[in-house]
Amino acid sequence: MKLQHYLGGLENLGPVSVEKQVFVEEWEKRIFGIHTVMMAESAHLSGALPKYPVDSLPTAFKSDWTWASLRTGAEGMQPFDYFKFRYYEKWLMGISGFFVDQGYISGEDLKSRAQHYRKQPDAPLPDQPSPAIREQIVRYLHEGDSGLRPYAGEPLLRNGASVKVADPVAVDHTRLPGYLRNKPGTIVEVYAGAFAYFVNTGPDGIGEPMPVYRVAFNAADIWGEGKSEANTTIYADLFEAYLQPAV
Repeated sequence: MKLQHYLGGLENLGPVSVEKQVFVEEWEKRIFGIHTVMMAESAHLSGALPKYPVDSLPTAFKSDWTWASLRTGAEGMQPFDYFKFRYYEKWLMGISGFFVDQGYISGEDLKSRAQHYRKQPDAPLPDQPSPAIREQIVRYLHEGDSGLRPYAGEPLLRNGASVKVADPVAVDHTRLPGYLRNKPGTIVEVYAGAFAYFVNTGPDGIGEPMPVYRVAFNAADIWGEGKSEANTTIYADLFEAYLQPAV
Protein backbone atom coordinates (compact mmCIF):
# COMPACT_ATOMS: atom_id res chain seq x y z
CA MET A 1 0.00 0.00 0.00
CA LYS A 2 1.11 3.54 -0.64
CA LEU A 3 2.00 5.90 2.19
CA GLN A 4 -1.36 7.65 2.31
CA HIS A 5 -3.13 4.43 3.29
CA TYR A 6 -1.28 3.55 6.48
CA LEU A 7 -0.71 6.76 8.37
CA GLY A 8 -1.01 5.25 11.85
CA GLY A 9 1.80 6.45 14.09
CA LEU A 10 3.11 9.15 11.75
CA GLU A 11 3.53 12.62 13.21
CA ASN A 12 3.15 16.20 11.99
CA LEU A 13 0.37 15.42 9.53
CA GLY A 14 -1.65 18.48 10.47
CA PRO A 15 -5.15 18.69 12.02
CA VAL A 16 -7.43 15.65 11.91
CA SER A 17 -10.94 16.14 10.55
CA VAL A 18 -13.61 15.33 13.12
CA GLU A 19 -16.53 15.87 10.73
CA LYS A 20 -19.40 13.66 11.98
CA GLN A 21 -21.84 14.04 9.08
CA VAL A 22 -21.94 11.07 6.71
CA PHE A 23 -22.87 13.35 3.82
CA VAL A 24 -21.72 16.96 3.89
CA GLU A 25 -22.93 17.85 0.39
CA GLU A 26 -26.06 16.65 -1.44
CA TRP A 27 -24.04 15.31 -4.41
CA GLU A 28 -22.23 12.92 -2.07
CA LYS A 29 -25.46 10.97 -1.59
CA ARG A 30 -25.65 10.37 -5.34
CA ILE A 31 -22.08 9.04 -5.46
CA PHE A 32 -22.87 6.66 -2.60
CA GLY A 33 -26.02 5.62 -4.46
CA ILE A 34 -24.12 4.88 -7.68
CA HIS A 35 -21.63 2.74 -5.77
CA THR A 36 -24.46 0.87 -4.04
CA VAL A 37 -26.25 0.14 -7.32
CA MET A 38 -22.99 -1.14 -8.83
CA MET A 39 -22.49 -3.49 -5.88
CA ALA A 40 -26.09 -4.70 -6.12
CA GLU A 41 -25.60 -5.52 -9.83
CA SER A 42 -22.07 -6.94 -9.53
CA ALA A 43 -21.52 -10.13 -11.51
CA HIS A 44 -19.78 -11.82 -8.55
CA LEU A 45 -23.09 -11.96 -6.63
CA SER A 46 -24.10 -15.03 -8.63
CA GLY A 47 -21.74 -17.01 -6.39
CA ALA A 48 -22.21 -15.00 -3.20
CA LEU A 49 -24.10 -15.65 0.01
CA PRO A 50 -27.00 -15.11 -0.19
CA LYS A 51 -27.70 -16.02 -3.81
CA TYR A 52 -28.85 -13.26 -6.12
CA PRO A 53 -30.42 -13.68 -9.61
CA VAL A 54 -27.67 -11.65 -11.28
CA ASP A 55 -27.67 -13.65 -14.52
CA SER A 56 -31.29 -12.72 -15.23
CA LEU A 57 -31.04 -9.10 -14.07
CA PRO A 58 -31.97 -6.65 -16.89
CA THR A 59 -28.75 -4.64 -16.75
CA ALA A 60 -25.88 -3.84 -19.10
CA PHE A 61 -23.47 -3.89 -16.15
CA LYS A 62 -21.60 -7.21 -16.35
CA SER A 63 -18.52 -6.53 -14.23
CA ASP A 64 -17.47 -7.33 -10.66
CA TRP A 65 -17.69 -4.32 -8.36
CA THR A 66 -17.08 -4.61 -4.62
CA TRP A 67 -15.66 -2.57 -1.77
CA ALA A 68 -12.26 -3.89 -2.89
CA SER A 69 -12.82 -2.34 -6.33
CA LEU A 70 -13.58 1.01 -4.76
CA ARG A 71 -10.55 0.85 -2.45
CA THR A 72 -8.23 -0.24 -5.23
CA GLY A 73 -9.28 2.78 -7.28
CA ALA A 74 -8.54 5.14 -4.39
CA GLU A 75 -5.22 3.46 -3.60
CA GLY A 76 -4.14 3.87 -7.22
CA MET A 77 -4.41 7.65 -7.00
CA GLN A 78 -1.34 9.83 -7.03
CA PRO A 79 -0.66 10.69 -3.32
CA PHE A 80 -0.93 14.46 -3.76
CA ASP A 81 -4.29 14.03 -5.51
CA TYR A 82 -5.42 11.69 -2.75
CA PHE A 83 -4.90 14.32 -0.06
CA LYS A 84 -6.29 17.13 -2.23
CA PHE A 85 -9.76 15.72 -2.89
CA ARG A 86 -12.69 15.10 -0.59
CA TYR A 87 -13.74 11.59 0.42
CA TYR A 88 -16.55 11.16 -2.10
CA GLU A 89 -14.56 12.91 -4.80
CA LYS A 90 -12.13 9.98 -4.53
CA TRP A 91 -15.08 7.60 -4.89
CA LEU A 92 -16.22 9.48 -7.99
CA MET A 93 -12.75 9.33 -9.55
CA GLY A 94 -12.46 5.60 -8.87
CA ILE A 95 -15.93 4.85 -10.25
CA SER A 96 -15.42 7.04 -13.33
CA GLY A 97 -12.05 5.46 -14.05
CA PHE A 98 -13.57 2.00 -13.73
CA PHE A 99 -16.32 2.69 -16.28
CA VAL A 100 -13.81 4.10 -18.73
CA ASP A 101 -11.32 1.24 -18.23
CA GLN A 102 -14.07 -1.36 -18.65
CA GLY A 103 -15.32 0.22 -21.87
CA TYR A 104 -18.78 1.27 -20.68
CA ILE A 105 -18.07 4.87 -21.66
CA SER A 106 -15.22 6.66 -23.37
CA GLY A 107 -13.21 9.36 -21.68
CA GLU A 108 -14.39 11.89 -24.23
CA ASP A 109 -18.03 10.98 -23.75
CA LEU A 110 -17.66 11.24 -19.98
CA LYS A 111 -16.05 14.67 -20.35
CA SER A 112 -18.81 15.81 -22.73
CA ARG A 113 -21.59 14.74 -20.37
CA ALA A 114 -19.88 16.39 -17.41
CA GLN A 115 -19.63 19.66 -19.33
CA HIS A 116 -23.30 19.38 -20.30
CA TYR A 117 -24.43 19.20 -16.67
CA ARG A 118 -22.04 21.93 -15.56
CA LYS A 119 -23.72 24.26 -18.03
CA GLN A 120 -27.21 22.94 -17.26
CA PRO A 121 -27.18 21.69 -13.66
CA ASP A 122 -30.97 21.35 -13.63
CA ALA A 123 -31.13 19.26 -16.80
CA PRO A 124 -32.95 15.94 -16.24
CA LEU A 125 -30.81 12.89 -15.61
CA PRO A 126 -31.31 9.69 -17.61
CA ASP A 127 -33.79 7.48 -15.83
CA GLN A 128 -34.68 3.96 -16.89
CA PRO A 129 -36.39 2.44 -13.86
CA SER A 130 -36.55 -1.34 -13.64
CA PRO A 131 -38.66 -3.01 -10.94
CA ALA A 132 -36.29 -6.02 -10.93
CA ILE A 133 -33.23 -3.84 -10.38
CA ARG A 134 -34.95 -1.80 -7.70
CA GLU A 135 -35.93 -5.02 -5.91
CA GLN A 136 -32.35 -6.29 -6.17
CA ILE A 137 -30.93 -3.06 -4.73
CA VAL A 138 -33.31 -3.10 -1.76
CA ARG A 139 -32.59 -6.76 -1.10
CA TYR A 140 -28.84 -6.13 -1.31
CA LEU A 141 -29.10 -3.29 1.19
CA HIS A 142 -30.91 -5.61 3.61
CA GLU A 143 -28.92 -8.82 3.09
CA GLY A 144 -25.53 -7.66 1.78
CA ASP A 145 -22.81 -9.99 0.59
CA SER A 146 -21.25 -12.24 3.18
CA GLY A 147 -17.60 -13.21 2.81
CA LEU A 148 -18.34 -16.48 4.58
CA ARG A 149 -17.43 -19.40 2.33
CA PRO A 150 -17.10 -23.21 2.56
CA TYR A 151 -13.73 -24.32 3.95
CA ALA A 152 -12.44 -27.83 4.54
CA GLY A 153 -9.46 -26.96 6.75
CA GLU A 154 -9.04 -26.06 10.41
CA PRO A 155 -7.69 -22.84 11.95
CA LEU A 156 -3.92 -23.00 12.43
CA LEU A 157 -4.07 -20.77 15.52
CA ARG A 158 -5.97 -21.08 18.77
CA ASN A 159 -7.53 -18.64 21.18
CA GLY A 160 -4.87 -17.31 23.55
CA ALA A 161 -1.97 -18.04 21.18
CA SER A 162 0.87 -15.52 20.96
CA VAL A 163 1.42 -14.38 17.37
CA LYS A 164 3.52 -12.04 15.29
CA VAL A 165 2.07 -10.14 12.35
CA ALA A 166 3.67 -11.05 9.03
CA ASP A 167 5.48 -8.64 6.75
CA PRO A 168 4.36 -9.70 3.25
CA VAL A 169 5.50 -8.13 0.01
CA ALA A 170 3.86 -4.73 -0.45
CA VAL A 171 1.12 -4.83 -3.09
CA ASP A 172 -1.33 -2.34 -4.58
CA HIS A 173 -4.16 -3.42 -2.25
CA THR A 174 -4.01 -5.10 1.15
CA ARG A 175 -6.12 -5.50 4.27
CA LEU A 176 -3.08 -5.44 6.57
CA PRO A 177 -2.54 -2.08 8.32
CA GLY A 178 1.05 -1.02 7.81
CA TYR A 179 1.54 -0.10 11.47
CA LEU A 180 0.83 -3.71 12.54
CA ARG A 181 3.56 -5.32 10.43
CA ASN A 182 5.98 -7.36 12.57
CA LYS A 183 4.10 -6.50 15.78
CA PRO A 184 3.41 -9.07 18.56
CA GLY A 185 -0.15 -9.82 19.57
CA THR A 186 -2.48 -12.36 21.17
CA ILE A 187 -5.42 -14.21 19.61
CA VAL A 188 -8.54 -13.34 21.60
CA GLU A 189 -11.14 -14.81 19.26
CA VAL A 190 -11.22 -17.34 16.42
CA TYR A 191 -14.21 -16.46 14.25
CA ALA A 192 -16.43 -19.34 13.21
CA GLY A 193 -16.12 -20.47 9.60
CA ALA A 194 -13.82 -19.05 6.94
CA PHE A 195 -13.94 -15.88 4.90
CA ALA A 196 -12.87 -15.05 1.36
CA TYR A 197 -11.83 -11.61 0.19
CA PHE A 198 -13.33 -9.97 -2.88
CA VAL A 199 -10.07 -10.00 -4.85
CA ASN A 200 -6.90 -12.05 -4.78
CA THR A 201 -4.04 -9.85 -3.58
CA GLY A 202 -1.28 -12.13 -4.92
CA PRO A 203 1.85 -12.22 -2.74
CA ASP A 204 -0.07 -10.37 -0.03
CA GLY A 205 -1.79 -13.69 0.60
CA ILE A 206 -5.55 -13.17 0.75
CA GLY A 207 -8.42 -13.97 -1.58
CA GLU A 208 -9.33 -17.62 -1.04
CA PRO A 209 -11.37 -18.63 2.06
CA MET A 210 -9.38 -18.79 5.28
CA PRO A 211 -9.91 -18.34 9.04
CA VAL A 212 -10.07 -14.85 10.49
CA TYR A 213 -8.94 -13.91 14.00
CA ARG A 214 -9.43 -11.08 16.44
CA VAL A 215 -6.00 -10.07 17.69
CA ALA A 216 -5.16 -7.91 20.71
CA PHE A 217 -2.09 -5.66 20.69
CA ASN A 218 -0.48 -3.71 23.50
CA ALA A 219 -0.57 -0.11 22.29
CA ALA A 220 3.00 0.42 23.55
CA ASP A 221 4.21 -2.38 21.25
CA ILE A 222 2.80 -0.44 18.31
CA TRP A 223 3.40 3.22 19.13
CA GLY A 224 6.10 2.99 21.82
CA GLU A 225 5.87 3.62 25.57
CA GLY A 226 6.21 7.40 25.29
CA LYS A 227 3.34 7.77 22.80
CA SER A 228 0.78 5.37 24.28
CA GLU A 229 -1.67 5.65 27.12
CA ALA A 230 -1.12 3.07 29.82
CA ASN A 231 -3.24 -0.10 29.80
CA THR A 232 -4.44 0.51 26.24
CA THR A 233 -5.24 -2.43 23.97
CA ILE A 234 -5.65 -2.22 20.20
CA TYR A 235 -7.82 -4.86 18.48
CA ALA A 236 -7.69 -5.88 14.83
CA ASP A 237 -9.48 -8.55 12.78
CA LEU A 238 -6.86 -10.22 10.58
CA PHE A 239 -6.81 -12.96 7.97
CA GLU A 240 -4.78 -16.04 8.84
CA ALA A 241 -2.27 -15.26 6.06
CA TYR A 242 -1.19 -12.19 8.01
CA LEU A 243 -0.31 -14.06 11.21
CA GLN A 244 2.56 -16.26 12.35
CA PRO A 245 3.04 -18.16 15.62
CA ALA A 246 5.33 -16.21 17.94
CA VAL A 247 8.80 -17.75 18.17
